[in-house]
Amino acid sequence: MHPYPVSSPFKTDTFQVWPLLMLWTIGIHKQGRTYMGDMEAGVVLLLVEDDADMRSLLCDELSEMGHRIVEAADADEALKYVRDRKPSLIMTDLRMPAGGMGYVSSLRKSAPDVPIILMTAFGDAKTKAEALGLGVAAYFDKPVRISELKQKVEQLLSAG
Repeated sequence: MHPYPVSSPFKTDTFQVWPLLMLWTIGIHKQGRTYMGDMEAGVVLLLVEDDADMRSLLCDELSEMGHRIVEAADADEALKYVRDRKPSLIMTDLRMPAGGMGYVSSLRKSAPDVPIILMTAFGDAKTKAEALGLGVAAYFDKPVRISELKQKVEQLLSAG
C-alpha cells in the first residue's frame, strides 16, 4: 500500500497531483519502505519494478524481513540510485521502461559487488543464461514464489 492515494491526473486538477508527485520524488518513509531520496543505513534492498501493484506486494512481503526497501519504478531511477548510493542487494524486473539486458549490464558495472536478483515474466533458457553470464546472482520467473525469493535474499545477504 502506498503512503498516500494518488488520483488519476485525468480526474484531478494537475495542481493537486503534482505536489503529490513531488513528495514521491523527494522521499517519503512509511512502514519500513524508503522512497527515492531518503538516506539509508544498514541493509538496503533496491526493488526495481514498473508495475505498481507488484512493487507494492513485494515491498509488503520483503519489509517483513526487517530490511529497508528503496523503490524504483524503472531502470533509469534504479541506475541513478545505484550511481549515487550503494544498496546491499538489487531486485529488479527485466522488461520495463529502459530495462533489458543492457540495463542489467549497466547495473553490474555501476555496482560490481552488489548481488542482483532478476525477475521476469518473459524469460526463457536463453534469457536466463545471458543474465547469469552478466553476473546476476539469482534468476526468477514470474510469478515469483515469495518464500523462495525471501530465502534467496537472506542467502545472498549472509554471503556478502
